[in-house]
Amino acid sequence: MEEEEEGKSNNTNRRKCSPRTSSFRNTETAFTYHHHHHHYHQQLIQNPYAQLSYGFGYRNQYQTFPALLPLPPTIPLHLTVAPYFPQNQGFRPRTHFKKPSRNHNYPLPPTSSVSQFQDFSAAPEVEKKVASPPSNNKENGTKIVTDSNPKPFQVAKRPDSGGIEGKPITLYANHFLVEFDPSQKIFHYDIEIHPNPSKEFARMIKRKLVDENSPLLSGSIPAYDGRRTIYSPVEFQENTIELYISLPVSSVSPSKVFRVNIKLVSKFDGVDYGCTPLPQEYIHALDVVLREGPTEKCLPSGRSFYSSSMGGSKEIGGGAIALRGFFQSLRPTQQGLALNVDFSVTAFHESIGVIPYLQKRHDFMRDLSRKRASTLTSEERIEVEKALKNMRIFVCHRETLQRYRVYGLTKEVTEDLWFPDRDGKSMRLVTYFKDHYGYDIQYRNLPCLQISRRKPCYLPMELCVICEGQKFLGKLSDDQTAKILKMGCQKPKERRAIIDRVMKGSFGPASGDQGKEFKLRVSREMTKLTGRILQPPKLKLGNGGTVRNLTPFRNDRQWNLLDSHVFESSRVERWAIISFGGTPGQKSTIGKFINHLCQRCEQMGIFLNKNTIVDPIYEPMHVLGNPKLLESKLKKIYKSSFENLQLLICVMERKHKGYADLKRIAETSIGIVSQCCLYSNLEMMSSQFLANLALKINAKIGGCTVALYNTLPSQIPRLFRQEDPVIFMGADVTHPHPLDDSTPSVAAVVGSVNWPASNKYVSRMRSQTHRQEIIEDLCSMVVEILKDFSNELSQLPTRIIFFRDGVSETQFHKVMCEELKAIREACSRFSNYTPPITFAVVQKRHHTRLFLGDDETNENVSPGTVVDTVITHPREFDFYLCSHWGVKGTSRPIHYHILWDENKFTSDEVQKLVYNLCYTFMRCTKPISLVPPVYYAHLAAYRGSLYLDRSDLSYTVSRDSPIKAMPLPKLSENISKLMFYC
Repeated sequence: MEEEEEGKSNNTNRRKCSPRTSSFRNTETAFTYHHHHHHYHQQLIQNPYAQLSYGFGYRNQYQTFPALLPLPPTIPLHLTVAPYFPQNQGFRPRTHFKKPSRNHNYPLPPTSSVSQFQDFSAAPEVEKKVASPPSNNKENGTKIVTDSNPKPFQVAKRPDSGGIEGKPITLYANHFLVEFDPSQKIFHYDIEIHPNPSKEFARMIKRKLVDENSPLLSGSIPAYDGRRTIYSPVEFQENTIELYISLPVSSVSPSKVFRVNIKLVSKFDGVDYGCTPLPQEYIHALDVVLREGPTEKCLPSGRSFYSSSMGGSKEIGGGAIALRGFFQSLRPTQQGLALNVDFSVTAFHESIGVIPYLQKRHDFMRDLSRKRASTLTSEERIEVEKALKNMRIFVCHRETLQRYRVYGLTKEVTEDLWFPDRDGKSMRLVTYFKDHYGYDIQYRNLPCLQISRRKPCYLPMELCVICEGQKFLGKLSDDQTAKILKMGCQKPKERRAIIDRVMKGSFGPASGDQGKEFKLRVSREMTKLTGRILQPPKLKLGNGGTVRNLTPFRNDRQWNLLDSHVFESSRVERWAIISFGGTPGQKSTIGKFINHLCQRCEQMGIFLNKNTIVDPIYEPMHVLGNPKLLESKLKKIYKSSFENLQLLICVMERKHKGYADLKRIAETSIGIVSQCCLYSNLEMMSSQFLANLALKINAKIGGCTVALYNTLPSQIPRLFRQEDPVIFMGADVTHPHPLDDSTPSVAAVVGSVNWPASNKYVSRMRSQTHRQEIIEDLCSMVVEILKDFSNELSQLPTRIIFFRDGVSETQFHKVMCEELKAIREACSRFSNYTPPITFAVVQKRHHTRLFLGDDETNENVSPGTVVDTVITHPREFDFYLCSHWGVKGTSRPIHYHILWDENKFTSDEVQKLVYNLCYTFMRCTKPISLVPPVYYAHLAAYRGSLYLDRSDLSYTVSRDSPIKAMPLPKLSENISKLMFYC
């Protein structure tokens, strides 16, 4: 009951085939493995799950299971070979690949050079104009400023040779210089293979192509990207080549023949570019060349590679294992082309039987004796289907290396499944397996796996095994995440040593032969450079009604509030506390908790009334799981306060999914600011926990923790003035986890509203199309925030500094063209308003790490460490800033890339601005790792995702197009201007 992997073109002729096996790392046959597995065959008959867990083998290693009985005659189903190792690619019909014309450019990875955009501004230079406040008249100020003749423009260039402020320091970066011969020609060929193979088979075909047809390829060893592109250092004998490659795919059936068409697309070199940027295609070609060696020897996943040589795997629970590996990417930098190499850890699905896998992943699957007598509930079935959807599996009831993809579960249980045989007669599934394989299916009340989209093709779960090497795309539990972080948490000295071993090892980026073919040389030494340590700003705190200044000169730049107060305190007169769950002993600590929290707030200058408006309320944990009941409980508390409740503290026995409902109901339906905590924290009742809680409460109610003593106008006088307010905005989009194919994405924009302190922000959130990164409703959100700003300061901001999170280099063009245009359109809604805009992208998910020059130290770089030379972009305006102190592992600096700058910052000015803002975050007494507007936008987007009503987001197995996002519920007026999301 098996069908071929769905991955071919729509016009591919399907044919009946007998079961087949395949080799996956070379072109040798797999004919000899049957004898080696004879002993295992006997074990498998006794126990189908014996020894199903495998380590990671990368060459000539197969996961093979012998047949339970001699193979039957040809099964009347279509079969083909599925890939052995995953490549993070879906197996959709590849009809979207078109034959390229000459000089066709393919989409390239994020190694951008100069970026071109459309200019939608009225003029390149924007003069500052006096802005009038917005009018409530809908007809006023709706004119959009546009240019009838838009001009192309480039990403902002670096305005100088880099910053000069700060103490110089010698650093090393995990960038490795790549020397290349610019006169070396590179020939780009398109390769089309029919029928469309898996990536593993495609690489086998490429290897055999090189081995058997060297004269046709002019003796070269080309580099292959695994899809449609081959790069060669020499020109092939013919511009167009058609040949046939035969691969053995089974010990009992003839070899499979693939038609291979190769066509020259373009040829290029790096000679003619001089001081101009290297073309993107040239950089991409060299990147493919440098990935060839690791691809042959390691398990590729995205832009990373994983190898057993780096320490093996570790089980992290829930059917997942963690693997160590390395990331690599070729990037243009000021020193030339450099290879960024970093240590990485990723979770993969454990290669075990499907049922043991489900038992590890879901508690309700552990009692299989119960499942033999009863079926899965609808909720359990959905969870199982979510866990297995798109998973690649192989079978152990017959001798084959066939791989299949799971599309879903059958609606009927195995006991009730029938299918038509070759003669058109209905045959019972359990009878089929008994007659053909002598196997009596045990778990007949479980559904079967459906391995075809279009026709009934069933496999019993107990005869299926998870293929190894599949990345775990689901949401990791807290425990799994902690184990992953622990594996990846390497102090600087250890991390540097790991990277050095990769570069000098037999499986790293310099291990292949392609480098010699293309005249490439990769340095084995990290890049040495000079960074700078910026001075920390003087801060302004409270001191019993007076102002106290403090400069955090500690190594970690932290400060404390033991002898001072928050700069601006809030007063919480009317509040309540509610408990969910908890043992009698835990509940008895509530009174003590109230007293200690009030005392800690008083020490920090925050007033929290010692008396709650009602006695503490104790509810069972199940109330959190019932949204309607939860809403009634919260409304009752709100009414008891005469609808004037400033704060509700919620103490929970444990983390619960009802947290999302609690936030949604409190902040949209009722209008209550809430603060949640766990009983486990109350047991310790540490001063640090109470202080953190007090800071969050103060921020949510309207206070602020700290302000800059020397205001921004005094620090950057060339651009900022006290009388000309500036707004700092942050934007982020949060997406559902990878296996979720229906939940909308949520965008959030925040903006500061208290110049010149600029430490209080209002927020706007919108749901939008599933996985859409561009903010769809940015214009209206910016308009609303500008109105809030004007209401607070009686004028619109004279400058807009916009920080955008979550954008990769490949998205720079689209973000600039669409989001900057949306900001301009928002400004055009106000009369005579065209403020200069600076648009900066903030990247935290990158792999550049900085190490101190002293080989003996194992410390992280100091807060304020900035780098804007050598490893930064050769022309564009970017820099790396490590604004925080890394306590665990190796610090990751934040990469700031200024895409558009009408304010004309210098390097020193923008670096000082960002670093100083990092000290103004509300929730802690230390500088944070990224600029606060982005941090707040991230928190707001996450909060918006909690507002999505899960009952309206029914799970579906597949969707042809994204569903339209339902709007988020509207925030209550009494909290909409507060930082409730902190």
